[in-house]
Amino acid sequence: MNGVMTASGETIEPFGRSLFERASERALSRVGVVDVGSNSIRMVVFDGAARSPAYFYNEKVMAGLGQGLASTGRLNPEGVQRGMAALRRFAALADGMGIRPLTCVATAAVREAEDGPEFRKRVEQETGLKLWVIDGEEEARLSAQGVLLGWPDAKGLVCDIGGNSMELAEVSDGKVGRRISTPLGPFRLQQVKGGQAGLREFIRSVLDEAADKLGREHDQIYLVGGSWRAIARLDMERVNYPMTVLHEYRMSPGEVVETVKWLNEQNLSEMRSQVGISSSRMELVPLASQVLRQVVLSFQPKSLAVSSYGIREGLLYEQMPSNLRLRDPLLEAARFAEQQMARMPGFGKRLHQFLEPIFKNAGPQLERLIRAACLLHDTTWRTHPDYRADACFDNVTRANMAALSHPERIFLGLSLLHRYRNSRANSPMAPLFALLNEEQIRTAEVLGKAMRFGAMFSVKDPAEAGELKYMAKKKILQLRLTKVGVALMGEVAEARFRSLAAALGAEPVVISE
Repeated sequence: MNGVMTASGETIEPFGRSLFERASERALSRVGVVDVGSNSIRMVVFDGAARSPAYFYNEKVMAGLGQGLASTGRLNPEGVQRGMAALRRFAALADGMGIRPLTCVATAAVREAEDGPEFRKRVEQETGLKLWVIDGEEEARLSAQGVLLGWPDAKGLVCDIGGNSMELAEVSDGKVGRRISTPLGPFRLQQVKGGQAGLREFIRSVLDEAADKLGREHDQIYLVGGSWRAIARLDMERVNYPMTVLHEYRMSPGEVVETVKWLNEQNLSEMRSQVGISSSRMELVPLASQVLRQVVLSFQPKSLAVSSYGIREGLLYEQMPSNLRLRDPLLEAARFAEQQMARMPGFGKRLHQFLEPIFKNAGPQLERLIRAACLLHDTTWRTHPDYRADACFDNVTRANMAALSHPERIFLGLSLLHRYRNSRANSPMAPLFALLNEEQIRTAEVLGKAMRFGAMFSVKDPAEAGELKYMAKKKILQLRLTKVGVALMGEVAEARFRSLAAALGAEPVVISE
């Protein structure tokens, strides 16, 4: 296929030259992606070609290009007009941001419609944007790569539902395996004949055949697509879940079945404004929920997790060299936040090294959270002191960070809350603490109070001022001060050291050189 010509005369294909070849590009590039789907058209601009990129710009239009395609064979005329208006706007925005060329991918509707080539030509003529039409298997691969961007250790089955198709792909060991495309998008299902019985039988037969091809041994299913996210948001409403972050929201097979049954009994149009779902998306929920129920019955997973990452993130992941893919997205995001917002970038690493003796028995999962907390400990310093504790908790629990489960978000937020406040009593965030057990809450408090002490003990490097030693069996927390540390160990530092020891249930012991 032909590439996009840049102003310098260089030809770039969406799967060609890497955006990550030079350090200057990794640091400065803003990468723009447009996903032209059967239901929505979205433009995303990633701020910096990094392992855990920030979303500089994100806009979606529910154009409905594929509505009626199964019966007419052509793109929806109204959808074409809305789509063209959106793409003209996106091209103009990209010019204003200086990020041309955009990588533009079109999926099921454009590839299957008889007037798809005509639409592509018109888009290029009127906007200068080149649409790369990909087949179902390639769509499945890119969507699965999006999941890998968010979950480097993902293992299971990625299930990406669009307007006219649903793609399935295996992921394991950082790679995408077998993949297929199925005709299970809600727009297509609207055309299935035979009433509800015929619809159920069609969905069952397609998914049973898919399970025969891909196997039924996948413990985890990753759900990609707006319809799945809408169902998950409704499930949160059903169970009165304390968070509304959809990424990494998990449901058991039994909960999915219960939710689908509950949805059938609700007036969805009345619920729409409650949960912030668009009317065009809500219209597809009943059909999508039937598909999800059968996914559970056909594949019999142990758990299902919602992914906010999909084909757009997959296009970015496509560009990453293997050494960058292996990095931890959480730690990369925390490092970036520290560089951008902390008073003294680089102190977080020194703080972590100083506190390591307290957490020497931490496993890999806890260790990465401790590292992330230390990197983030000073990123809300500009907030008014009265609100810092709640602000940092809110920032972390709602942040667009990958590779972070909901309980891990709360743990990280709670540790940062205690970095600024001794007590969590009467916190407006208290309902979220229910996602943690007592041991996790205690550990988060210890970590927060350790950062609270270490962050003010020394401005430059706490290791120059002293050394911590925690003797868990003897229940002693020892601080050996250097000559520098003796001067720094003032009244406030002493009070914070005692508070940390109390959280550990240990005796505070200070030794001076």
